Amino acid sequence: MNTSAAAGGTEPGGVLVLAGTPIGDVADAPPRLAAELAGADVVAAEDTRRLRRLTQALGVQVGGRVVSYFEGNESARTPELVEALAGGARVLLVTDAGMPSVSDPGYRLVAAAVERGIRVTAVPGPSAVLTALALSGLPVDRFCFEGFLPRKAGERLSRLREVAGERRTLVYFEAPHRLDDTLAAMAEAFGAERRAAVCRELTKTYEEVRRGPLKELAAWAADGVRGEITVVVEGAPEKGPEELGPEELVRRVRVREEAGERRKEAIAAVAAEAGLPKRAVFDAVVAAKNADRGA
Repeated sequence: MNTSAAAGGTEPGGVLVLAGTPIGDVADAPPRLAAELAGADVVAAEDTRRLRRLTQALGVQVGGRVVSYFEGNESARTPELVEALAGGARVLLVTDAGMPSVSDPGYRLVAAAVERGIRVTAVPGPSAVLTALALSGLPVDRFCFEGFLPRKAGERLSRLREVAGERRTLVYFEAPHRLDDTLAAMAEAFGAERRAAVCRELTKTYEEVRRGPLKELAAWAADGVRGEITVVVEGAPEKGPEELGPEELVRRVRVREEAGERRKEAIAAVAAEAGLPKRAVFDAVVAAKNADRGA
């Protein structure tokens, strides 16, 4: 078996290589990718047909065995690949676009390889997450990647409400046919004026970055959007205790309760966010409850 790293040197035993692939323009493929494709003992690909198109575009011949490795067979195929690694194979993992494990197959294999003491390395490559962040025009010093949201409307809204107070920039992947519903849910959970950017078909011929308040982006998406989508959303604005009146405190508690938190826990969390004593938030909730009864 080939145990020599494409970049030079010799590895005792097997090594798992996670390789980034182009998210659009094939010219963005890292130079090492071709060498790894030619030198690996096993190439595990999310879609073998797309792998074939990629190798043709790169003008490279895969030197080892090609196997499929996707969501449907990931659990079953992982032990087989780990045994190949344990036997000294160099296994290259590629997904359809971007880095393996980032909302793509790969995590199970990496975890299993690490558990067996097998070396894991990577060929850095294009990333839709980082590309969208850079193009969004929103703060990028602190961010968190949330992946795909749940498909069901109620679960999606609950997930969004969980991070409504998150101050870091948020990054999501979304299917084009769900984009309008997702942006509308974001406007409801985060506020209609929260800034965002919809990045479509990154690095491809019809690349587009649409920036604006969530309410405007939701209206734009209502007519239908095509292509690969990454959504970047501005984090929640920082607010001091003096800026949060009783109505806002009560609203935040209700949002958390609707997401499944008990009232006591919701009050404690809102108090911590606002920098206020729990008693102040509790009193605001009780006063609102009494006002509702008297209405």
